[in-house]
Amino acid sequence: MFVGYNIGGSTTGPAFGPAVGAEVISKVAAAALFSLSFAIGAVTIGPEVIDTLSDGIIDGGGVFTLRTGVAVLFFIGLALFIGNIFGVPASTSMTTVGAIAALAQAAGALEWAVLGEIVVWWIVAPIIGFWVSGVIGRYLYPKLNRMVAIDASEGPIVELDRSGAVPRVVRGPGTTRRELTGVVVVVAIGCLMAFASGTSNVANAVAPLVGSGDLEVGVAVVIGSVAVALGSFTIARRTLDTMGSDITALPLTAAIIVASVSSVLTVGLSAIGIPASFVIIATMSIVGLGWGRATRTTTAVEGVRGEESTTVSVGSLAGDEEGEQLPEIGEEEPEDIPGASELFNPSTTARVVIMQNVVPLISTVGAYVTFEFIPIFGL
Repeated sequence: MFVGYNIGGSTTGPAFGPAVGAEVISKVAAAALFSLSFAIGAVTIGPEVIDTLSDGIIDGGGVFTLRTGVAVLFFIGLALFIGNIFGVPASTSMTTVGAIAALAQAAGALEWAVLGEIVVWWIVAPIIGFWVSGVIGRYLYPKLNRMVAIDASEGPIVELDRSGAVPRVVRGPGTTRRELTGVVVVVAIGCLMAFASGTSNVANAVAPLVGSGDLEVGVAVVIGSVAVALGSFTIARRTLDTMGSDITALPLTAAIIVASVSSVLTVGLSAIGIPASFVIIATMSIVGLGWGRATRTTTAVEGVRGEESTTVSVGSLAGDEEGEQLPEIGEEEPEDIPGASELFNPSTTARVVIMQNVVPLISTVGAYVTFEFIPIFGL
């Protein structure tokens, strides 16, 4: 339950952080949609992933016992809890696989080929997400924003019309059809990411106890889903802030781009049987888009910098007290905007990247030291 609670805290942010950051839905609505989508994924495909994680990395049976299972879960939960305290959504897949791999190595039963394939994709996929989002943010974002033309309106996007016998959901005042379509798209993609998370991450919470034979698969899925929902409604608020606004400012168009890139990569990895670290993929997609938008080049008009037009980065012009104000990146009309630091926050990004590496390391090292040097576990 504690592991599931922290999984809810870690994974809600990457799935719905862009939507919350763009003020499309509230944190409570994000938690509700995430919990429902996660549970559907856990019930439908989750049992297969539980079976895979129970013995895929470990060569031979008998390694998972009640004692080792509890110890593995302890280090997974502890590491994820530390990440949630810092408001950083750590990878549950990396944290869990690290602890299980440490158990297998201490028992001399680690499947290195399987582990190696997983790790390679963990490295490659976030890099792809960063650069795809970065290229879009740097070169394509303004055109995409004008083409999609999704600008947030004032007031609620949808309202409940109670004028008839049956209340119905209608567009809010000032909400355009395109904006409503964009909202549906970004929320649907968030639900898809939550579904993908449920297919794999429920195994992170219960696989050790299922592998030891101490918990039925059906009961395990229910317990895991309930625990994830509790975390989503409570501790996930910090990671929703981090993923939705602290790393980079996310208007609705940007939220759709981030969600699209990360969901495609996540589903693609799941399709080939790799336990996808969608937390890392989504994080690096947000970082890439923010970096691309903050460093996008623009042309300085005559009189701002010298006699001739020159191409400079937005970051170099941000804070130029004598130069004229620039249009916000991706916006059609010039307006007063904050500096480029609000498009991409290096300090928050550094904190996220560091913690996302530290959290799995805590789980892996802690589990290995325990299983290798504490005789009570009998490995």
